[in-house]
Amino acid sequence: MYLKRDIDSDLLAWKQDPYRKPLIVRGARQVGKSSAVRELAKQFEFFLEINFEEQKQVHSLFAGDLSPVTICENISILYKIPVIPGKTLVFFDEIQSCIPAISSLRFFYEKLPELHLVAAGSLLEFSLEELPSFGVGRVRTMFMYPFSFDEFLVTLNEEALLLAKQHASAKTPLPEALHQKLTDYVKRFLVLGGMPEVLARYSQTRDMLACQTILDDLIISLKADFTKYKRRVPSSRLSEVFLSVARQSGSKFVYSHASAESNHKQIKEALELLIMAGLVLPVIHSSANGIPLGAERNEKKRKMLILDTGIFQRLLGLQLSDLLFLENFNQINKGSIAELFVGLELVKNASCFQQQELFYWQREALNSNAEVDYLVQSHLEIIPIEVKAGTKGSMQSLFLFLAEKRLPYGIRFSLENYSSYDKIKGYPIYSVREALRT
Repeated sequence: MYLKRDIDSDLLAWKQDPYRKPLIVRGARQVGKSSAVRELAKQFEFFLEINFEEQKQVHSLFAGDLSPVTICENISILYKIPVIPGKTLVFFDEIQSCIPAISSLRFFYEKLPELHLVAAGSLLEFSLEELPSFGVGRVRTMFMYPFSFDEFLVTLNEEALLLAKQHASAKTPLPEALHQKLTDYVKRFLVLGGMPEVLARYSQTRDMLACQTILDDLIISLKADFTKYKRRVPSSRLSEVFLSVARQSGSKFVYSHASAESNHKQIKEALELLIMAGLVLPVIHSSANGIPLGAERNEKKRKMLILDTGIFQRLLGLQLSDLLFLENFNQINKGSIAELFVGLELVKNASCFQQQELFYWQREALNSNAEVDYLVQSHLEIIPIEVKAGTKGSMQSLFLFLAEKRLPYGIRFSLENYSSYDKIKGYPIYSVREALRT
C-alpha cells in the first residue's frame, strides 16, 4: 500500500517540466524513495526499473560506451521493455553500486534530454564523494526524509484536522478539543516516527506494539548496512556512535562520551559516515551576527539528531506509556525528544531541492550560559527558536538572544496552544510548518 507524500507533487511537476534534467532522489535507506518513484511511474505508459545492487549483469552495459541511445537500446533488449522518450520512465535504483551508471547521467541530459530518467540510492553519498563534479548543472536533486507530521495526518485521513491547523493563529487559536487531538497525535507520532513501513502498518491496524517490532527490525537492518560504509571502519564502532548520538541528543556532541575504546579521529570518522548516510543530521553552532547563518559557523560545536523519533525512542528504550500519557516530556530524556521532533520538522518542511542545514546558538560564560535550540533564516531576518517540552518554562535564553542581536521576535514551540508573549510568538509543537510559512 502506497502512502501519499508531499514529494509526489514535486515529482509530478518534474515529469511535466519541458526543461527537466535527469533526477537524483537522495535520502537514507527505507525512507520511501523507490516507492515514490514507482508511484510516479503510474503516470507513464512504460516503466523500466533497474536495481544495480541486485542485478549485477546490467553493469556491463555501462562499462564502455556511455552513449544514452546505446544504453537505452541495450537495457530495452535486456528487460524487454520499450524505452520511448515521453512514454517511458527509466529508474536506476541503488545506482551507487555502479559508478559508470552515475557518470552516464550527465550524457542523458546532453544527448537525450527528452527521456524521463530518475536515479536513487541509499548509500549514494559515498559514491558521489568520489565523483564530486560528475553532473554539476546537468542533473536535478531531490532530498527525501521520513514522513513529516502533516503527512502522518494525511495517512490517518485527518485532512479536515490538517486544514484547521493550517488556518489557526494566535488571533484565532484552535478550539481546545482540536488542540488536544493534535497534541495526542504528536505523541503518537513521536513513538511511531515517520518511516513508511511503520506508518503503513499503523494506518491499517493501529497496533502500536507491532509497530515497535517493525522499528526494531529497521534498526537491525540499518546496522547491517554499516558493513557497507567503509571497509576500514568497524560496524561495531558505527553502532556505538549511532547509539551515542541518541544518548547525547539535545546537547553539544562530545566525542569522548561516544566510545571508551576509540580515539577522537576514529569517532569523528564514524560520525561523518553516519551523516553522509543520512542517519544523523548535524545542528551547527553559529555566532548569528548576520546572514547567512553559515558564514559564522563553528564545526567544532555541533549537536546531532537521529533521523527519526521512532528509531530514537527504540534506541533509548523509552517507555511508551510515558510518551503517550504524560502531560509533558520533561521527564523523558530531559525533553530532548521534543527538540528532536522540531529539528526534524524544520528539515522535512524545507524545499526538497536543497539539503537544509540546521543551526543553533550557545553562549558559554561563567554564570551566564545561554542556548537557543534552532536558528532559522527568513529572507533578511534571523529567527531564533526555542522548544519547550511542556506548557511552561522560562525563555531567558531567547530574550537574551533577541536583545543581544537586536532582533524583532522569536518563536517558542511547546504543548501550549497558539499564544503571544511580548516579542515571542508561541506555536503549538505540531505547527512547525505553519510557523515557517508565516
